[in-house]
Amino acid sequence: MAPRYDLDAIFAALADPTRRAILSMLLEDDMAVTDVAAPFGISLAAISKHLATLAAAGLIAQERRGRITWCKLDPEGMRAASVWMRCFGQLDPVDLDDFERFLAAELAAGLSDD
Repeated sequence: MAPRYDLDAIFAALADPTRRAILSMLLEDDMAVTDVAAPFGISLAAISKHLATLAAAGLIAQERRGRITWCKLDPEGMRAASVWMRCFGQLDPVDLDDFERFLAAELAAGLSDD
């Protein structure tokens, strides 16, 4: 039986900008906890709490290798949230050409206001 994901825990975990930044870092590769903590100006204990929240939500997995704890993304947790959001039709693909035209119009309007 597939694990059941708690959407409340997933969205609560995603609500914090530090945790979202950690997830972005883990997109690149698995990382040791100390490497995850390096770019942040907070204690290792605080990072460990963020990682525990992400793990409890099923967004990351942690594995002990010797004395080092490694973190890696668990894409199934994010998939559960994505499937739920798709039910509302909010995840339509972005038309980059339309977006570029929108930005050009906004920039032009901003310049003409000066």
